Amino acid sequence: MSRILAFVMDSAGVGALPDAQEYHDGSNANTIANVAQRLGGLHLPNFERLGLGRITRIRGVGAEQEPSGTVARLRERSKGKDTITGHWEMVGVITEVAFPTYPQGFPLEVIERFTAIVGLPPLGNRTASGTEIIAELGEEHQRTGRPILYTSADSVFQIAAHEATVPLATLYAWCERARAMLVPPHEVNRVIARPFSGPPGAYARTPNRRDYAIPPPVTVLDRLHAQGVAVHAVGKICDIYSGHGIVSSVRVADNGEALDRALELADATDHGLVFVNLNDFDSKYGHRRDVRGYGEALERLDARLPEVLKRIRPGDGLIFTADHGCDPTQPGTDHTREYVPYIEVGTAPGADLGVIDGLGHVGRRIEAILSAGGR
Repeated sequence: MSRILAFVMDSAGVGALPDAQEYHDGSNANTIANVAQRLGGLHLPNFERLGLGRITRIRGVGAEQEPSGTVARLRERSKGKDTITGHWEMVGVITEVAFPTYPQGFPLEVIERFTAIVGLPPLGNRTASGTEIIAELGEEHQRTGRPILYTSADSVFQIAAHEATVPLATLYAWCERARAMLVPPHEVNRVIARPFSGPPGAYARTPNRRDYAIPPPVTVLDRLHAQGVAVHAVGKICDIYSGHGIVSSVRVADNGEALDRALELADATDHGLVFVNLNDFDSKYGHRRDVRGYGEALERLDARLPEVLKRIRPGDGLIFTADHGCDPTQPGTDHTREYVPYIEVGTAPGADLGVIDGLGHVGRRIEAILSAGGR
């Protein structure tokens, strides 16, 4: 009876892909390595023993000659550099055509349909940092009741509203109706509810975010469910896959709570997958270009690895990977097109597998470990 703990370190890339310039990224993007270099080194002794330093050169992290984990760099095959594209590829779905993006804002036809849903025209409608556009337009939003609409380099339709001005139930209903409205050619991969609170000048986003993704095709998660294997989601995993193949889901406020809930689920699970997204790396530090915050978050995760490793029984698997990059040392606030790390523990002696084509390696390993006798 095998269990797998799989952690997606959201945005923890390990080097620019050969096609990075096609995505308007520099060839020197390397989220983890550049954070370490900028900070004069990172203290990641547990990840070092697992073999992280063999995946990319990281200041302060040695390249272990005999790593205890099986490590590799995964090369994304899909078109895109966003959450949905990366997570879908992990479970076997290749995105051949990138989802639509709106660097100039959404067209009039989309705005008119959204206005009909809300009853008021939105504010904003441009590419923006979420925290910055809330600070800029939050007071006008509260005065008028008009929602704040913005996007990014990703295929997202983000709706921000103050919880004291627009009840959460209303914001979620707007998002659900917007999700149904956004059909081809404007079928963005996610509609995101971005509630915030606080007084003017001190607005802060709350943990009540919701992601409304387009449903994926059949994935590894669906196949596991059909076999009676339980998949437990932590963080935004359930939203990313529209609940497909998932038997339970828990929302969390930060990486620390995600780890707590993951360990609780592992303790309560005899056979199945605990699938965790560690979103702070991306949303709190990568997009905000907070190099120090990113490095400290990596060190906090490393410090908790002994707790995680204690849960791994014979036959179990532990996986760490990522969905894309978001190098905080690069210009702008967007994701970066990068290789992602792969670390697997508990299933075989440590090894360095080099570069593997496709994030689908994650899903294949999950299926193999959870199948009868699969390794």
